[in-house]
Amino acid sequence: MNRIIVIGGGIGGLTTAALLAKAGLDVTVLEAHIYPGGCAGTFFHQGYRFDAGATLAAGFDANGGMTRLGELLGIAWPVEPAETAMAVHLPDGAVVTRWTDPERWQAERRAAFGDAGETFWRWQERTADLLWRAALDGIPWPPQGLADLQRLAATGLDIAGRDPWRLPGIALDAVRPAAARLVGLSAQLRRYVDGQLLISAQVTADRANALYAAAALDMPRRGVVHVRGGIGKLAEALVTAVRRHGGEVLFRQRATRVCVRDGQPMVVETNKDAGFEADAVIFNLPPWDATALIDAGRTAEAAITSRTSPLPADAWGAFVVYAGVDEGIIAAGAPLHHQVLVREPLGEGNSVFLSLSLPGDVLRAPTGCRALTISTHTRLGSWWTLFASDRPAYEARKAEYTDRTLTAAEIALPGLRGALKLLLPGTPVTFQRFTHRSRGWVGGFPQTSLFQARGPRFGPHLWLVGDSIFPGQSVLATALGGMRVARAILATAGRRVAVVAPA
Repeated sequence: MNRIIVIGGGIGGLTTAALLAKAGLDVTVLEAHIYPGGCAGTFFHQGYRFDAGATLAAGFDANGGMTRLGELLGIAWPVEPAETAMAVHLPDGAVVTRWTDPERWQAERRAAFGDAGETFWRWQERTADLLWRAALDGIPWPPQGLADLQRLAATGLDIAGRDPWRLPGIALDAVRPAAARLVGLSAQLRRYVDGQLLISAQVTADRANALYAAAALDMPRRGVVHVRGGIGKLAEALVTAVRRHGGEVLFRQRATRVCVRDGQPMVVETNKDAGFEADAVIFNLPPWDATALIDAGRTAEAAITSRTSPLPADAWGAFVVYAGVDEGIIAAGAPLHHQVLVREPLGEGNSVFLSLSLPGDVLRAPTGCRALTISTHTRLGSWWTLFASDRPAYEARKAEYTDRTLTAAEIALPGLRGALKLLLPGTPVTFQRFTHRSRGWVGGFPQTSLFQARGPRFGPHLWLVGDSIFPGQSVLATALGGMRVARAILATAGRRVAVVAPA
């Protein structure tokens, strides 16, 4: 197995490609767009560079996943450590600053949520430390075969040896929601946790699995950074690594069909009438979009389709406002990321996430201005119904959501409307057009159960990477998923090459 085709140049696909190329395999990445990154890409528009979707990067601490990946691939990431992960604006007007320094964060949360909340945060941090240790060791969850089960058992024994007191609690938290850890604590803490879990687990505490929630809430402790030039610079660095190690990354090559015969991928065809022979194919796509590309015999096709559920009816998309703003409204030293919680239910403009470009980053905005991305969760169905049947109503809804989103954003950035230099709204329809993800689905599956998580093995010599497989969304999570796939492919090929630098 030497010829590897990766469909999609997101963080997960590029991570896998770079590791496999370094190991000596013949790797080609096919990217439909003119730039890499997918939902973690940065696009240019009228003098500004906007982060398309993902805006916050973690995993760059001393022993973090991105740090170790960079060391292995020879990448010097273009990042600057962040003093604050974000400021969270609660419905009553209180502002909680999520400091990256542990002592400042402990003082902040005690002031915001009281001493009683420390019970929750002690559980969260201890559990997260354990889970991130396992993740960086490459724990194969969910297991997809005997080799995964053996590795999972070995990892579990290692964890038990070091932290035996955690195992009973872990077993219980594996099957209950995070809300069970918030019983009897303040409503203010619950609101804060709900907001954080919505953006990291796609669901609030009443449904988010407790173990996943502990790890997701820990992102600010995991080396949060600002990326000069935009988050897409991380994907660009991975493209350079793929090429430096002998692989290819081809842009404007949208895969149109994957030909499979006797369970073996043979050729990947593209919109440029090109055909790429393949011994294995890695899809950096949602599972249903991967299935749509497969041209197989009925038996093989049925086997693959049986593993692929349709797009969930309650799937999240994003409504995003990309704005160029006069930086005069931004206080010196202010956080670059803000979450604003206006009211419940969250999403649909009732909660928004803002990200500003770094001051003085002329790669992102003209002098004296900043690039700003504002997003809110939104359900997909209504957008597509209106787009298909009532275009004026679709445009009216887009205008309404733009107004609602700006109103929420002005809580964090007073005077925003008067400082606008450029305004560009995007709906799930926009996301489908530019990312080729069906119906503009983004963010991955709601993390409600560890036992419904998806693994990366999609079929014989067919693999998935990206936010649809465990551990889900974020730059760090998709990179970890890519590392797992690289490890599995190298093991199948009989290669014993490390895919994570030693701790």
